[in-house]
Amino acid sequence: MPVDLAYVEPSNSAILVIDVQNDFVSGSLAVRDAEQIINTINALITLPFALKIGTQDYHPANHISFARNHAGKNEFEKIAIFPPAELVATKKPNDEKPLEALEQVLWPVHCVQDTPGVAFVDNLEHEGLEVVRKGCDVGIECYSAFEDPWGLTNTGLKDKLKNKEISNVFVVGIAGDYCVKFTALDAKKHGFRTFVVKDAVKSVSDEGTEWTEMNKAGVEIIDTAEELLTSKIFSQ
Repeated sequence: MPVDLAYVEPSNSAILVIDVQNDFVSGSLAVRDAEQIINTINALITLPFALKIGTQDYHPANHISFARNHAGKNEFEKIAIFPPAELVATKKPNDEKPLEALEQVLWPVHCVQDTPGVAFVDNLEHEGLEVVRKGCDVGIECYSAFEDPWGLTNTGLKDKLKNKEISNVFVVGIAGDYCVKFTALDAKKHGFRTFVVKDAVKSVSDEGTEWTEMNKAGVEIIDTAEELLTSKIFSQ
């Protein structure tokens, strides 16, 4: 069943293009068939969204998520990570988000600052995208384009959307079960009506649990980009 786009207008809508970067498409942490969604994303970028954002993982070389930075650990093992004490010290006492340890997948080195792997893929039409970078802090993983899971750092994305009076966000990109999912969940948490375009997303796993999780949180799933591309709402 098509998603109800009531109250959606280009003037109050943004597209978030998540992590369509060399390392996630053809590099060290390539997601299978990721190149197949680029043309679809390019078509969606042409729609008259009021704000068009492209996110990038942008890690320092000694980032906590890299397996090589943990002696005796292998890629794709899991460890527990803890909130960095120097950032916790700046956290306001009345903040409610718990600061317990979190499970961390240890990834191959990817999207290192100022390397080719961090760049958008050549065939993504990214010239009109405003760039938001995440994962820049050595000791924090940040799948969401809004903030890290402890709420200690943020990317400024929420303020960008609020300043443009955005009510609706449409999320596409890589990977569905990590950065796309956590971005969509945070967008919903922050009060935006949130859509994810399913055929403009690729995931690491084939299990598909991310779609159930997002749906339960109130994120609306659009099965095909064609629903937007042919919608009268976005006709130019």
